[in-house]
Amino acid sequence: MKVDGKPYRTIWLSQDGTTVQVIDQTLLPHDFVVRDLKNVVNATNAISNMVVRGAPLIGAAAAYGMALAMAEDPSDAMLARAYTLLLESRPTAVNLRWALDDLRTLLAPLPPAKRRDAAYKRAAEICDEDVEICRRIGANGLELIRKLKPRGDRINALTHCNAGWLATVDWGTALSPIYQAHNAGIPIHVWVDETRPRNQGASLTAWELGKHGVPHTVIADNAGGHLMQHGRVDFCVVGSDRTTRRGDVCNKIGTYLKALAAHDNGVPFYVGLPYPTIDWTIEDGHRDIPIEERSARELSHLTGRTESGELATVAVLPEGSPAANPAFDVTPARLVSGLITERGVCAASEAGLLALYPEQSRAA
Repeated sequence: MKVDGKPYRTIWLSQDGTTVQVIDQTLLPHDFVVRDLKNVVNATNAISNMVVRGAPLIGAAAAYGMALAMAEDPSDAMLARAYTLLLESRPTAVNLRWALDDLRTLLAPLPPAKRRDAAYKRAAEICDEDVEICRRIGANGLELIRKLKPRGDRINALTHCNAGWLATVDWGTALSPIYQAHNAGIPIHVWVDETRPRNQGASLTAWELGKHGVPHTVIADNAGGHLMQHGRVDFCVVGSDRTTRRGDVCNKIGTYLKALAAHDNGVPFYVGLPYPTIDWTIEDGHRDIPIEERSARELSHLTGRTESGELATVAVLPEGSPAANPAFDVTPARLVSGLITERGVCAASEAGLLALYPEQSRAA
């Protein structure tokens, strides 16, 4: 995707062949800054502090984190240490574990002298694979959009959090169909939930849609149901940090409430996700998916640009009031109209997923 006319991915290898560079998403939309990751600790901190975020991008960053570790020390001890450090950086997104398992399986049998180059090669492959996967998710979602019958002169989508190119290596998951519809000349407009407490819809989704020229409007999180009641939403589309084999979807906190409103108003509710986001080892999302509890400060403080042009962080809660900050919730499969994957669109069910991924059958 483009930023001020220049194409970017969210993560790439610098010209020195070792340093990994990423867009610092904690500073958007006010400042566009590229950060250097020079070792595995840098990569771990970038993931845990949400300099990089979004399940697919977390996986790509973890893969490069393993490569950075092997560049520093390709020993068995460092391989084990890097795996543990990176695995503990974020607990919910399954892509993190998937990428780490992939790299560890590749590197462990190799002699230490070959691990560095193999790790960088595989991390680059994971990034390229993610770009192609997201492009195909977009193409499959575009076919759904073409079949919609808008209630006005444009198609109105609603999305929650950020599942655009900033959450992946490029294109995005939930937003990939929207970008492809826009590029195809389909009149489409996006209602962008602000997505408290970190405001990743307002700060990230709105920023990237604006940079690409997609019409959009930021709304308070609580406005979505009202818009659906008045026929101003044609479909909802969100991403996923983990989806169970039965189709339960874990996504940014507040997604469940949007799914309930969509179900009550007959609005299609779709989820865009790549295959590494499917956790085939679990069935019950409510019971088995760990929900990350983040710092209360994300809820109690807000950062923005003042009228004088300076960035400032302010407290918004009464002093002494405690705050809870669960980062995700689980939307049960019964509320999901369809899962948009790189292999096609399926029902949010074990049978639906296995129709696209038969190799994951228990008998396989």
